[in-house]
Order: sequence, then C-alpha cells, then structure tokens
Amino acid sequence: MGRTRSYRWEDPAILAEAAGRMAGIDFLREVRAGRLPGPPINYAIDFTLDEVEPGRAVFSLAPGEEHYNPIGSVHGGIFATLLDSAAGCAVQSTLSRGMAYTSLDLTVKFLRRITVDTGTVRAIGTVVSQGRRTALAQAQLVDPEDRLLAHATSSCLLFPAPSAEE
Repeated sequence: MGRTRSYRWEDPAILAEAAGRMAGIDFLREVRAGRLPGPPINYAIDFTLDEVEPGRAVFSLAPGEEHYNPIGSVHGGIFATLLDSAAGCAVQSTLSRGMAYTSLDLTVKFLRRITVDTGTVRAIGTVVSQGRRTALAQAQLVDPEDRLLAHATSSCLLFPAPSAEE
C-alpha cells in the first residue's frame, strides 16, 4: 500500500546569484533552456516554464495524485503556486539587470476543480501595469481546451537585487 515519488534539485544559491547579474528575460530564458537549473519548487510540484517573452510567462503542469487534497482533486495551493509563478515571472521578464521583485500579495479565484483527468493545465501570466517600485500582474489557469480554471492578480515590489547592492 502506498505510492512514492522522489526528486532532486540543485543548490538554489546558483539561481539567486544568476538572477542578480542578468536581465530578467535573459535569466528566465536560461532556466527554460536548461542552462540554469530550475528552482526547487519546480521539482517538488513537477511543473515547467514553457514560454517566456517580455511581460509574459507560461507554466504547465500535468496534475497527478500527489497534488490532491483530501477530497480527491488538486489542492488550491497548487493552483496558487502556478498562478503566482506565472504572474511573478511575467514581472521578472521585464526587469533590467540588477533588479529583483517579490510578491506583495496574491488574490486567487478558483472556478473549476482539477483532477488527473483534466489533462495538462497552463498558467499564463502577463504584466498589467509597471512602475519604478511596483508592478501588477495577472495570471489565468486554463485546461487543454482553454477553459478558465482559476484567475489571480498579484502586486509585486521591485527593488535592487542583493548582489547589485554590494
């Protein structure tokens, strides 16, 4: 009885250092191409960065039982993680070298349940507005037929990357 799943990840300090010395779009393209390792959360949940362009990022996930909550569907925290990643990386894709961001808030609306039968879902993040200190992004989680499963908005704080301040 029971199922198991194991995964490996690289030292997250490698990513943090690279993020501080690269423009956001270049950093995300290096991660997507596999020239930089993915962040540990990508391996823990098993989702991938599929597309990135200035102001837009797309992640995908094939839902599995390991994502389930006690009532037999994908946990809302998985929805939120995908949406937060898409919105945040959309913002990151617009940042110049030496700049960083952090999420200030995330508001999620759950519209449909997800199960293993849903198929691969995509979180599509876009920047809505960006200033010198903050950015607003949104993300939509859709199924293979592009039906909306969830929607989120996120405010992000923009600041000099720690390595850029030294």
